[in-house]
Amino acid sequence: MDTPTDAAPRVDPKLLELLVCPLTKGPLVYDAAAQELVSRQAKLAYPIRGGIPIMLPEEARPLTD
Repeated sequence: MDTPTDAAPRVDPKLLELLVCPLTKGPLVYDAAAQELVSRQAKLAYPIRGGIPIMLPEEARPLTD
């Protein structure tokens, strides 16, 4: 039986509805596998650490095609 510590931390869906990219003010897509919030407009992926989105552009990872 899986325990909650086995699963990756989840982000509250209501929080995801409120969050936008700090640079473009556009929508974000939750990538559960990578634990990131992706801004396709800015081509950046913001990390999620301990269930908390880090919405600082300097912490974001550039997306590669």
